[in-house]
Amino acid sequence: MNVIIRLSLYAAILVVVPVSKLHAQPQIRVACLGASITHGSLLENPARESFPAQLQMALGERYAVTNYGVPGATLLKRGDLPYHKTKEYQQALQRNPHLVIIDLGGNDSKLINRIYLHEYEADYREMIAAFKALPSNPRIILLLPVPSFVTDSTGIWDPVIVNRVIPRVRNVAFSERVEVLDMHSILMDKAGLFPDKIHPNLQGTTLMAEKLEAVIRQTRDVGFNLPARIKIEGKTVSYHGYECVEFTWKGRDCKVVKPKLANKGHRWIWRARFWGHEPQTEIALLELGFHVVYCDVAELLGNKEAVDTWNAFYDMLTRDGLHKKAVMEGMSRGAVYVYNWAAENPTHVACVYVDNPLLDLRWWPVRQSAAEEQVARVGPIDKVPQIVQGNYPMLHVCGDADEAVPIETNTLLFAEKVRALKGNIIVLIKPGFKHHPHSLPNPTPIVDFILASTGNNE
Repeated sequence: MNVIIRLSLYAAILVVVPVSKLHAQPQIRVACLGASITHGSLLENPARESFPAQLQMALGERYAVTNYGVPGATLLKRGDLPYHKTKEYQQALQRNPHLVIIDLGGNDSKLINRIYLHEYEADYREMIAAFKALPSNPRIILLLPVPSFVTDSTGIWDPVIVNRVIPRVRNVAFSERVEVLDMHSILMDKAGLFPDKIHPNLQGTTLMAEKLEAVIRQTRDVGFNLPARIKIEGKTVSYHGYECVEFTWKGRDCKVVKPKLANKGHRWIWRARFWGHEPQTEIALLELGFHVVYCDVAELLGNKEAVDTWNAFYDMLTRDGLHKKAVMEGMSRGAVYVYNWAAENPTHVACVYVDNPLLDLRWWPVRQSAAEEQVARVGPIDKVPQIVQGNYPMLHVCGDADEAVPIETNTLLFAEKVRALKGNIIVLIKPGFKHHPHSLPNPTPIVDFILASTGNNE
C-alpha cells in the first residue's frame, strides 16, 4: 500500500477485536455509573442510544449492562449533586457487578464544585473501594470525561477537565491499579457531535460504546508481568496512570510501561526518542494491552553503537515474553534511530510510525569526530533498499509547513524511493502544520494503523 492522505479531520473507525470470555459466569453483569452523558440526556431515545445501551447491544446476551446514570451528578462528595448519595449508587452496589464502568468528573469541573477538587482523589478511591469489597471482585474501568466545548468558565469547562480532573483520574487509576480509558481524546476534534457543546449525540455515544466494546472483548493475558520476568531493579512511577519502571541497563536509562492487562500477543511499542512527548498514541495502545518501552541512545544518532545496544535490549525483552515484532515509534530525529535499527533488523519490525521525521542526515548538525560523523551521516534516506526488505507497513505523519525538517527533502523523497521498490508506506499530511506539534490530538488514525499492522493486537 502506497498512499498519501491530506487530512482535514482526524477521524477513523475503531477496530472491534474478537470475542473472548471475561468470566466463567453464565452472564456478566456490567454497571455503568455516571452523570447525564451516561444517562443519555438530550438523545432522542436514551434507552437505545446512550453508550451503555449501545454497549449492551454490541456485547450481546452474555452481558447484562445496566445504566445507573444520574444527570448532574458529581464524583465529589461535597459537590452540588453527589453520586454517593443517589439511589442509583446503592443499586449499582447491590447489583454485585462483574464489571464496573465509571464516568464521573465533568460536573466536578463546574465553578460551584471545583473548589473541592483537592478531595476528588480521596472520594474516588472510596467509591472504588466499595466495589472492590463486593463478592464479585469486579473489573473496574474509569473513563476520562468527554470534552466540553462551552465558553462559560463557570460551567463544565474543558481547561479544568484537562488540567485538574483528568490528571486526578489517572492518579487514582495508578494508585488503585484499575483501568482507565480516554474518552476525551477520541472526541476532542468532534465539536460537531455535541449539539449543546456538552452532550454527545448518537454518533458520539457510538464512538464511546465502540471503544468500550473493543476493550471488553479483547483477549488478555492477566498473569503476564514483564518487569517481574526481566527482574528489573528500578523505580516505579506513574505514566499517565500506568506503572512505569525506570531502570539503568548497560549504562543506559530505560523504561518499561505495563498495561493494566497485557494483550494476548504481548504486543509493544518502542519509543525511540523524546520520552513522554505527545504520548496519546502510546496511552491508547496501553488501554489495549500494549507495553511501551524506551532505551536511551539519544546522542548516538542511530550509529553502530546505538543499533548494537538496541539489539541487546530487544533480545532481553523478547526473551522474557514480548512479541518478536516491535511497533517502532520515532518523532523528528527519532526516526533515524527507528529506521537505522529496522534496516539491520527487518524481521523484527511489525510496523513503523514516525512523525515529522528526519531522514536525511547529511545536513543535520552533529558534534562528533570525523569518523563518527561519517557514520552518522548515513541515515534512513540512504537505507531504503534494506528498509523495504522487511515488508512492514510504514506511517509518516507530517506537517506540510515543517520548517525544521522539510517534508520535501525527507518524507516525500523517502516515500518516492520506497514506492519505487514496492514498499508499503502511508503519508498523512497535516495542512499548514509546522514541525510542532507532533502527532494528532486524536490519535485514532495512528492507533488504527498500528492495530491493522499487528493483526488487531492479537
